[in-house]
Amino acid sequence: MSAVAHTAARPSVVARLVSDTGTSMLRVLLNYRHSPGLLAASLGVPVVMVVVFGYVFGSAMQVPGGGDYREFLMPGLFAMVATNGIMPTMVGAARDVGRGVTDRLRSMPISRTGLLLGQTLADLLVSVVVLALLALVGLAAGWRARHGAADALEAFALLLLFRFVMTWAGTLLGLAVGKEETAGQLSVVVFPLAMVTNAYVPTGGMPGWLRVIADWNPISSVVEAARELFGNPAAPGTAWPMQHAVPATLLWSAVLLLLCGPLAVRKFATHGR
Repeated sequence: MSAVAHTAARPSVVARLVSDTGTSMLRVLLNYRHSPGLLAASLGVPVVMVVVFGYVFGSAMQVPGGGDYREFLMPGLFAMVATNGIMPTMVGAARDVGRGVTDRLRSMPISRTGLLLGQTLADLLVSVVVLALLALVGLAAGWRARHGAADALEAFALLLLFRFVMTWAGTLLGLAVGKEETAGQLSVVVFPLAMVTNAYVPTGGMPGWLRVIADWNPISSVVEAARELFGNPAAPGTAWPMQHAVPATLLWSAVLLLLCGPLAVRKFATHGR
């Protein structure tokens, strides 16, 4: 009888996953609340990006086939916000490892998947705010979503999906690195990866070998898909991801998520062993 009562009192796997996910989300969001500088940087960087790239560099840029450069640029900046999700999660995961937080969390009876999922979903909520702010700044700078609300929402959904994938990649890298300082220095690796894309300039003017890398870069697929759905000027290459940007973005996201998600959970569970 007591065994039956004990079994009935235990939460189900799903209930435990949901509860641990919510708790983990709250922990990360409270970190933003107590770190106003981090939140200000997240909100302020997009504004600076529009000013620097749109008005300073943009005066010397020509879009192949015509069109306003700032409209060409905005989908690239949206994609950069999605891509940059890799850095704060990587540094945060490495910091938790270095300070022993990961070991303490792992010793508790909580869901490993729920813990990491909560962290990535919290970052996703913050990125919604950042993307919304960037869109408002873009509208003030002359950018428009010209294919209607449905296509615009699909574009933002793809951007958030890619951000979600990047946070899992950041979590995996942070757990693997294990040191906050080292994780911060890895930005020198992420930065070139983000630059060798079609986000700021068309890939047509790049050397042949570099253009192949840029056209097959997953970030370029996200940028091209956003341009296509927003109805903004574009200069797609001839590579398959550029000609089929939306399916390519979904395919890249699925592959990266299936690779990074399980590996991150496994790395969290086996860290230090």
